[in-house]
Amino acid sequence: MRALASAGAGFLLAVLWFDLMFDVQARGHRATELPDDVLASIAGYYARVTTAARPMNRLVALAMLVTLGALIAELFDDELPVWRAAASLALTFAAIALAAAHTVPSAVRLGARHDDTVTQSRMARSILRDHLFCVAGIVTVLLLQLLPA
Repeated sequence: MRALASAGAGFLLAVLWFDLMFDVQARGHRATELPDDVLASIAGYYARVTTAARPMNRLVALAMLVTLGALIAELFDDELPVWRAAASLALTFAAIALAAAHTVPSAVRLGARHDDTVTQSRMARSILRDHLFCVAGIVTVLLLQLLPA
């Protein structure tokens, strides 16, 4: 289970990395509104990966479920100390819950570009914050999984 959990967390980290390549464009702008070319780039990316990529975008959700399943199974085997398995599960669940409740709906909405630029700018910055939180959690999960037991 540890290998499956590590592979799942690695996949999720790769997805986060790709998202962050666009999200970081929201950094460094002091104005309330991000420049239109920045918003267009970020929104275009999220329009593609959240809506236009169907059904391939479902692979990310499947990877999340498989990773959670592997982490739950780890609680019942002896590959890792229980505290490491439980911490991995809690961190992964927190990242996935944030994605499901906030990040993905915001990305879909940003990708549609129906809101005013202030709202779009706020969403782009909040997606960046969400992804930074998730990266920290998933990197920690990988360390907990890959360090020797």
